[in-house]
Amino acid sequence: MRMRERIAEGKLFLDNCQNLPKERLLAKSRMVEFNQSPPEAVEIRKALIKEILGTESTVLIEPPFYFCYGRNITFGAQVYVNMSCHFIDDGKISIGDQAMIGPNVTLVTVGHPVAPQLRKFMYTEPITIEENCWIGANVTVLPGVTIGANSVIGAGSVVTKSIPPNVIALGNPCVCVRSITEEDNRYYRKGMRITKEELKEIEVANQKG
Repeated sequence: MRMRERIAEGKLFLDNCQNLPKERLLAKSRMVEFNQSPPEAVEIRKALIKEILGTESTVLIEPPFYFCYGRNITFGAQVYVNMSCHFIDDGKISIGDQAMIGPNVTLVTVGHPVAPQLRKFMYTEPITIEENCWIGANVTVLPGVTIGANSVIGAGSVVTKSIPPNVIALGNPCVCVRSITEEDNRYYRKGMRITKEELKEIEVANQKG
């Protein structure tokens, strides 16, 4: 069984053979070019993202952005990734439509055996972040985790187990604290009510530029 097959099946592997180092080197060359691009080089970064991911994407990623391969990451439509995120993508990372990823978020798909003599070996489990999730600043998501649609992960959380849809979860380890309710459509924070008129005013101003 080749290493890529072992990785895909979650089996133990080593990554210094079978063209894997060459793939990482190419990916990191593109990563450096992306991260060193000037703020106004929007079109250059779009082209680099296509090369990094190996496909067209509408994702907006703020540099710097760190990854291992790039080709193991998939983004849905209109995803936003803030600065200084680390995606350890030896395994698959899937991020759904309109998800928002805060600054300094780390997504880790790789684990190691606990026994010291075996620790050089690795295995992967995929990470899935479903549509409309908001992942707060400095969150760490560990291998095998799925975060359900619409959920919010509070800043600084360490997500060790999957989170259901439509909840707010936080902490280390991350746990659900409440569901997202109709009340959240009326207030954006304590005592601050949302009105249709205010939202329309903001949208109109934004369209005018």
